[in-house]
Amino acid sequence: MGHGGNVIAELTADHREVDALFTKIESRPPGDPMRRELADELTMELVRHSVAEEEHLYPAVRRFVDDGDDIADKEIDDHGEVERMLKELEDCRPDDASFDALISRLKSAVTAHVADEENQLFPLLADACSAESLQQLGEKVRAGKESAPTRPHPSAPDTPPANKLLAPGLGMVDRARDMLTGRGKKH
Repeated sequence: MGHGGNVIAELTADHREVDALFTKIESRPPGDPMRRELADELTMELVRHSVAEEEHLYPAVRRFVDDGDDIADKEIDDHGEVERMLKELEDCRPDDASFDALISRLKSAVTAHVADEENQLFPLLADACSAESLQQLGEKVRAGKESAPTRPHPSAPDTPPANKLLAPGLGMVDRARDMLTGRGKKH
């Protein structure tokens, strides 16, 4: 979850973690209960990552990148689509027919979003910001992931200031639920 480095290195490392989780899910046989655990881990990673981007990355994109408002709005819309799928996946058992279809749709959406960020947004941000600013942003993103929710909340605000006010509280509630249910414990 926290990798170190500037914001681009941090978020790119997150992207590779998510890729690896998709691979693990797809490598398990249909109906395998481990797929549910991996889907929960994937959900936790994606939600924390998205919240941190919405709290810290996208405001910086709006401020420093030409056409940053349009870019940030598109990325936030992508997050909304992914979060709705995660919410649907949350109650889906690995032996449900819809589980594989949801994983496939989710992977497709996440892969497209990651390609947008890595091929367009990150180079624009790197050109617009100093190395020091990118490093500070990386630190903010890491801190944001620590307090972020771990479950999808599609109706929660995704732009400042409301998201910065509500996310830590939702995160605390989610982590308490996770602790009580054992969700997200790596075996």
